[in-house]
Amino acid sequence: MATSSVSKGCFVFKPNFKKRKISVPVGNYFNKGKDESEDSKLRFETYQLMWQQMKSETEQLQEELNKNLFDSLIEFLRKAHSGFQKNTGDWGYQIKLREIPTAALVLGVNVTDHDLTFRGLTEALQNNVTPYVVSLQAKDCPDIKHFLQKLVSQLMGYSINVTSEEEGNVQLTQKKPHCSMDSLTSWYMSTTQKTDPKLPRKKRTTSSQWQFPPVVLILKDLESFTTKVLQDFIIISSQHLHEFPLILIFGIATSPIVIHRLLPHAVSSLLCIELFQSLSCKEHLTTVLDKLLLTTQFPFKLSEKVLQILTNIFLYHDFSIQNFIKGLQLSLLEHFYSEPLSVLCCNVVEAKRRVSFLSDNQCENIRRLASFRRHVEKQGSEKQVALLTNEIFLKEEIQLLLENLHVYHTNYFLILRCLHKFTSSLPKYPLGRQIRELYCMCLEKNIWDSEEYASALQLLSMLAKDELITILKKCCKVFKSSEEQLDSTAKRIEEFLVQFQGLDAEAKEEENTSGSQSKGFQKTDLYHLQKSLLELKELRRTSKKQSKFEILREKVVNFIDSLVREYLLPPETQPLHEVVYFSAAHTLREHLNAAPRIALHTALNNPYYYLKNEALKSEEGCIPNVAPDICIAYKLHLECSRLINLVDWSEAFATVVTAAEQMDANSLTSEERNEIIHARFIRAVSELELLGFIKPTKQKTDHVARLTWGGC
Repeated sequence: MATSSVSKGCFVFKPNFKKRKISVPVGNYFNKGKDESEDSKLRFETYQLMWQQMKSETEQLQEELNKNLFDSLIEFLRKAHSGFQKNTGDWGYQIKLREIPTAALVLGVNVTDHDLTFRGLTEALQNNVTPYVVSLQAKDCPDIKHFLQKLVSQLMGYSINVTSEEEGNVQLTQKKPHCSMDSLTSWYMSTTQKTDPKLPRKKRTTSSQWQFPPVVLILKDLESFTTKVLQDFIIISSQHLHEFPLILIFGIATSPIVIHRLLPHAVSSLLCIELFQSLSCKEHLTTVLDKLLLTTQFPFKLSEKVLQILTNIFLYHDFSIQNFIKGLQLSLLEHFYSEPLSVLCCNVVEAKRRVSFLSDNQCENIRRLASFRRHVEKQGSEKQVALLTNEIFLKEEIQLLLENLHVYHTNYFLILRCLHKFTSSLPKYPLGRQIRELYCMCLEKNIWDSEEYASALQLLSMLAKDELITILKKCCKVFKSSEEQLDSTAKRIEEFLVQFQGLDAEAKEEENTSGSQSKGFQKTDLYHLQKSLLELKELRRTSKKQSKFEILREKVVNFIDSLVREYLLPPETQPLHEVVYFSAAHTLREHLNAAPRIALHTALNNPYYYLKNEALKSEEGCIPNVAPDICIAYKLHLECSRLINLVDWSEAFATVVTAAEQMDANSLTSEERNEIIHARFIRAVSELELLGFIKPTKQKTDHVARLTWGGC
């Protein structure tokens, strides 16, 4: 029916924004689109709490690791600037005053972590040395003009903030101030002379009470700066150093030799360079693992494959601690998202409390766990029936297993550290030099079944007495650091130390007795002495009797071997290990080790993989007519050779598309429909060209060249 003319109008409806704002609970993000997902909100809150604790731990660790570096830098800057404060007229000092104090800060190749280090350094310098701290990057300083503009703008910006806070008024400056060292010098002298030390400041420290505080310039990426820019700035600055106290900090990623490669001797002689070395990124990684994973403070753990992926990305790609921590956060999030039983991944007391509130569905999830099924199979028939039918008995057993899992981890990490003390100094490091290498080997399988472990025991059985005593003392410190765990083991190691000390006392007594006896045989002739030595050698060959030290050393090695076999069992042997261990290595690899070429081919060749539309399902080799235009064009271009005829390609595209538009053929004329299809084809081809699958060619005007493999 034809509608009346009244209905053919435009009507404006004001949208009701209050109704559109739908507040989605945070727990719903863990539902996976299903309303029946349980404990989603609690899992999300547990994840947030645990990640905040881990994040604060890493931040505190970063501050502790940088503390020594920052303290030494601050001490260097204070000494370098102390002469400027004296204003002495000594001739030797005047010569030294032409040398710019320079700190060469070697940070390593983990460039992505440098920003965090420089941010902390800037804050430490502003709080302890000077308020004038400027950071520049090479991309912002292509020439000396832009270099000075950036330097002036940052310093002037600080000047405006200070006058507005302290004097209560804002002084407007020129938009484009004159950028030169003379203007910087005049600005610095006017600013420092104008500052009254009696005026209160919000952030005033004892070190910033200097009348002439230095200006610290941080060049974050020294290797990227142009040689000409650095030379000009250093030469100009050295001439104004007596009235503009400048201190340079070079951020170096490779080696300090780069300073002499960039600067000739005439320029580098104007710098008073002191070298500062940051902590190695590998040592930093070991410390992070020790604080976050090799502890019972955080119940969340990684499987061997997941940990190997994260460490491989670190060692073979970027050496970035921040990226490693982000990968750890992604693993934590994925564990709480994909595992419903991760609601029990918390401290033991809270986990045992949550067990009592588990639903029937969650109890069934626990019964389906492979580790729990193995545990049930080892029990008697009556207990098996109770675990599979009685919910109350099941929850009591779960509480006991969670407590046993916590004790397992406590003992595991103690023995792991003890074994690392023994094997980290062995020749050729059969069990790895870092504790993370030993940890990965223990996670993978029974370490005592490996050849590396057997060779390590052989090397341990040949240790000298001093080395063995030193290692045992280190192990004592490891066990004493724990609370009420493996006390018998610690006492046993102390007994070994006492026995070794007893051997030393016996050796001293034997030396004294042999010395007294030797005085009585001073006149023995050479013949009898040689004869007695040969008899002694022959006696050792025939008897092969072990000394007291060798017997005691063998006892120590056997004792360590028994500890390893008892406590360093793989996590897969423990019931309910799936609750705290994240093992989805494939998922983590897809997120971190992105393969864009595979993802693009999958999306264009099989759009159902991402869109999840049932209409897009098709058999292998078929082209669904309801697929997106770019998918149709892509699958058609796979059937072509290296050069693709655009006319044939367009006709094939129209044939596939029109198969889905037969129903609407009466609503549009053939010309209009052809124009729409042609426009859709041009857009699809342009998108394929943007993605790099095809390119224009001059060989034939109406052809494009295919850039992918395969084809006829």
